[in-house]
Amino acid sequence: MRTRQLQSLLRSTKRNLVEFKELGGYSEIYKYSIENNTEFWEKLARSRLDWKEDFTQVSNSCFKNGSISWFADGKLNVFDNCVARHLPDRADQPALIYEKDEPGTEEFVTYAQLHSLVNRFANVLKSKKVKKGDRVAIYYPVSPLGVAAMLACAKIGAVHSVVFAGFSADALRPGIQISTENCRVVICADGTYRGGRYINLKSVVDQAIENLDLVETVLVGTRNPEAQKLTTGKDVDLDQALESASDNCESEPMNAEDPLFLLYTSGSTGKPTGLVHSQAGYLLYAAVTTSAVFDCQPGDKFGCVADIGWITGHTYTVYGPLVNGAVSLLFESVPSYPDPGRYWATVEKYNLTQFYGAPTAYRSLLRHSNEFIEKYDRSSLKRIGSVGEPINTEAWEWLHHTVGSSKVRIADTWWQTETGGNMITPV
Repeated sequence: MRTRQLQSLLRSTKRNLVEFKELGGYSEIYKYSIENNTEFWEKLARSRLDWKEDFTQVSNSCFKNGSISWFADGKLNVFDNCVARHLPDRADQPALIYEKDEPGTEEFVTYAQLHSLVNRFANVLKSKKVKKGDRVAIYYPVSPLGVAAMLACAKIGAVHSVVFAGFSADALRPGIQISTENCRVVICADGTYRGGRYINLKSVVDQAIENLDLVETVLVGTRNPEAQKLTTGKDVDLDQALESASDNCESEPMNAEDPLFLLYTSGSTGKPTGLVHSQAGYLLYAAVTTSAVFDCQPGDKFGCVADIGWITGHTYTVYGPLVNGAVSLLFESVPSYPDPGRYWATVEKYNLTQFYGAPTAYRSLLRHSNEFIEKYDRSSLKRIGSVGEPINTEAWEWLHHTVGSSKVRIADTWWQTETGGNMITPV
C-alpha cells in the first residue's frame, strides 16, 4: 500500500472517531477496541446516542448460553436519535431525497417534514390499537412513506417487520404469520414503479392475508392515483388517515435491549428465517459504521440504493444516515433505466458524497460504454461501497479507476459482514 494513501485512510478514520483523538489512527483505534472493548463502546454510546435514561452497565455477555446484552438498563428512542434531535438545527435540511423511477419527478423531505410525518403516522398506528411490543408488517417500496412507517413503529415501540416489496404473496404471508399473533396491522402501497413498469403490490397483500384473521387493518398508501387500492373491508386509505392525524406524539422510552425490528429471509429455500435486532446496540453500530467506514459527516448526501426490505436498506438507507444527520437517497428505479447512466446521473444531480451498491449491478453496468459514466460529474463522491457478495477484481478496478477516477476509496463491506475483516479497501 502506498504510504500517502495509508495516511489518508488513517486521517479519515480518526476524524470519524473523534472520541479517540488521543490515538494515532485506524490501527491504534482498532487495537484499542479489541483490548478495551467495554471502554471503547461505552465512549461511543455516550457520544453518539442520546439517552432518556443513562446506562450503568455496558455489556453482559455469556456466549456459552447465548446471553448477550448491551447497555441493558439504559433507555432511549430510535426515532428521537434519528430525527427529533436534529431539530431545530437541521429543520430545513433535506433528510430524504426520493429519486422516483421516472427521472425528473424527485421529491425532497426535510427533517422538519419527516418529524411531522412520522408523528402523524405514529398516531395513525395508535388509532389502530398498535402499542409497544406489537408487530407491524410493512410491504412498502423504498419511499418517504416506507421510511416513515419504520420510524413511526420505532417511535411508539412497535416492532417492524419489513418484507421486500418484490416478494410474492407466498413469501409475504409467512412474514406476517411468523411475526406472532399480535401482528394486526399491515402497511403497504398500492404499487411501485420499476424500469417504467407499474407493479401492483396491493393484490399481493390481498392474496397473502386471505383467510388470515389475525390481520385487522391494512393501511394502503398511494403511488399510482389511478390504481384501485381499497379492495377489502380491512383497507384504510393511509393518505387520508395521515392528513387528519395530529403531528403531536410522545416518543416511547425503550429499553436498550427491546426489539427494534424483525427481518426474515424470503423462504425460497425453506421456512423463512428471522433475525431480531435490538434498539441501542443496532443503532450504535449503524451510527459508527456509517460515519467511520463511509466518512459520513452531518449534511452529507448518502446514496445507498438498497431497498428498505433488506438489512443494507435498514442500516444504510434509513437508520445510519439519519442518526448521523445526513441526507439519505431513496432510489426507486433500476440502474439501467432509462439508460445505464442512471446511477451516475443521480450522483451528479444531487452531488452525492457516498454511493453504495451491489456487485451484481456494478458487473452489469461495466459491460456498457464508459460514455454513460464520463458524461456525468462524479467529483462529489468520497466513498463507493459494495455490498452483498464478494466484489470481483474487474468490478473493483472499474469502480476505482473509471467511476471514481482513481481518487475515491472503495468500501468492500462484504468482507466485514462475512469475515469480520476491515471494511475499507484502501486505494
